[in-house]
Amino acid sequence: MEAFTIDLRKADEAEIEEGKRCAELCFKINHTMPTSAEYHELVRELFAGQIGEGSRIMSPVTVVRAKNVHIGRNVVIMNNALFMAAGDITIEDDVRVAANAQLISNNHDLYDRDILTCKPVVLKRNCWIGAGASILPGVTVGENAVVGAGAVVTKDVEPNTVVGGNPARLIKRF
Repeated sequence: MEAFTIDLRKADEAEIEEGKRCAELCFKINHTMPTSAEYHELVRELFAGQIGEGSRIMSPVTVVRAKNVHIGRNVVIMNNALFMAAGDITIEDDVRVAANAQLISNNHDLYDRDILTCKPVVLKRNCWIGAGASILPGVTVGENAVVGAGAVVTKDVEPNTVVGGNPARLIKRF
């Protein structure tokens, strides 16, 4: 998907309602017993059914524009994850996302804060995002890659590599 922009001043009623829907469902999820059937149903509703079998999301969670998030099978997302999904977020099968990670597919324009600049974030199969890492707009994390704790990822991560730091840099190939 190519980069695109969204003018927040021109939000239509459907976009406003989607924002309310996400905020309310996140609140409910974050205040429901995480092992309950109700919890799992709320998570499925939040992601509009776009969450694969065997995937788990731990609360608390914050998701903006959840309909733009696609989660594969057997994905584990730990506590306090943030999804800013205006530019789309795709998480393939068997991905692990540690606590306090941020997946951010949009940002505000440097000159006009009411304009969102959007680029997709893609987490390829079996990658691992470390605690507190931030994945920024337009980044693809390759298959089997590891992003170290606290890393700020501004560029694509090659498959079968370990990156870390701010900005994230190659640490190891395997």
